[in-house]
Amino acid sequence: MPFIQINIVEGRSPEKKEKLIAEVSELVSDVLEAPLESVRVMIQEMQPEHWGIAGESVKKKRSQANQTIK
Repeated sequence: MPFIQINIVEGRSPEKKEKLIAEVSELVSDVLEAPLESVRVMIQEMQPEHWGIAGESVKKKRSQANQTIK
């Protein structure tokens, strides 16, 4: 039974997450030649301040990017 865990920063629509689950499930089923019914997908959403890139939180990076755009 394949189990796929996906970590993303929160903010995507329910429709996008449904599409992600469907397409990942199909791909894994195909590649591993496993029945689609056996594929499990878990999406974990994290708050931007709980995810860091290069020493800064995503929240801080987004804030800086928004200030640059203005």
